[in-house]
Amino acid sequence: MSLADILEPLQQPLVTVLDTPVSWTEVLGFGSGALCVWLVARQHIANWPIGMANNLFFVLLFTQAGLYADAGLQVVFITLAAYGWWTWTHGGGPGSSASLPVRRTSRTEWTWLLAAGAVGTFALTLLLDRATDSTVPFWDSLTTALSLMATYGQCRKRLESWWLWIAADVVYVPLYAYKELYLTSLLYVGFMALCVLGLLNWRRDARSREQLVARAAA
Repeated sequence: MSLADILEPLQQPLVTVLDTPVSWTEVLGFGSGALCVWLVARQHIANWPIGMANNLFFVLLFTQAGLYADAGLQVVFITLAAYGWWTWTHGGGPGSSASLPVRRTSRTEWTWLLAAGAVGTFALTLLLDRATDSTVPFWDSLTTALSLMATYGQCRKRLESWWLWIAADVVYVPLYAYKELYLTSLLYVGFMALCVLGLLNWRRDARSREQLVARAAA
């Protein structure tokens, strides 16, 4: 039995939304994705294994939809999830057992993140335009770059990573609707709401930590 035969049941329609069949892959991606973002907002370590499962579902879904950069992005996400899992439990330092605190993104980090995002968007757009049959090379590339920037921030518990996720979701919602991935488009509307919740929760934690540091220095 080939891998395609094993995965074929996941690609079968489960329900129909707006006259468009929705596969098991999209439904499972919907559920695991919503759970993952909710866990991230609560800073729960279980978000990482749930996120990895979500990435696998989306690899299948996006490949079917011709969103090749987004499909490849999921593979990168799995690698970053392993890194994020470690940094959240070890504080990002060798031999450290302390959990990673929420911090704000530094100017230096913003500089290289924005530069990398711009270069990545440009390079991916050229690649998708010339090497694939993608009908949305720029938007696929832009969301890929924003998502990678946001994931770095999430791995390091940078508060502003939520703003990057919100920016990516603003593009994802109409992009997925255009590709007739209506359930996934709806999921990303929910993601935006969860991102706002995560932003508020992480901001509260960051302010509490800043107040403790200020008191200790006084």
